[in-house]
Amino acid sequence: MKIYILRHGQTEMNSSKLLQSRSDTPLNETGIRQAQKTGEWLRENGIAFDMIFSSPLKRALDTARIAAGGGVPVITDDRLLEMDYGPYEGMNLKDPLPEIRRFFSDFINEKAPEGMEPLDAVVKRLGQFLEDLAEKDLKGNILVSTHAIAMKGALEYLDPNSNGSYWNRHIRNCSLYRSIYDAGHFSVPVELL
Repeated sequence: MKIYILRHGQTEMNSSKLLQSRSDTPLNETGIRQAQKTGEWLRENGIAFDMIFSSPLKRALDTARIAAGGGVPVITDDRLLEMDYGPYEGMNLKDPLPEIRRFFSDFINEKAPEGMEPLDAVVKRLGQFLEDLAEKDLKGNILVSTHAIAMKGALEYLDPNSNGSYWNRHIRNCSLYRSIYDAGHFSVPVELL
C-alpha cells in the first residue's frame, strides 16, 4: 500500500495569515489552482487512487476531490482534522501573542499554549489513523488529505527517527508526501511536491 499525504490548498485565512484549524473555510482561487496542479502532476506520473480519506473540513475535502479527479468516493475521518488551536483560532500571525510566537518558532522545545491541542496528541491520533489503514490490509494507492500540523504529526509518526524534525519544516499548501506500507512497516516519508 502506498499512502500519499496531501495538505489542502490555500484559503483566504491562509493568505491573510490568520491561524486556522477547525474553521471550515473553503479554498480560494489560488487553492483551487494548487489542487488542480497537484492533480495534473499525479496524472502525469500515472498515480490514481484506490481509496481517498480526508479531514471533514471543506478545504481538505475539495482538495482531495480536485486533485484525485473524481471517480473514487472520499471517506471523511475526524482524526485528520487540523490541530485544535482552541482560543487562538483566527489570530493574526503577523502580530501573534508572545506564547504563540514562541510555540510557532520552536515546536520542538515549546509546549502548545494552554487551550491548544498538544503535539503529542496530534501524533497519537494521526498514528492511530495510519495503523487502522495498516490493519485493514488495504492495497494500492491511498490518498490522505489533511492540514499542515496534522500532516506534520503523521510524518513524525511515520519517521520514528525524526527527533521532531518535521515540526519546524514548512509544509506548503498542496505539499505531498508518500510512505509505503509493506511487511508490517511504514517507510520513511518522501516529499514529492
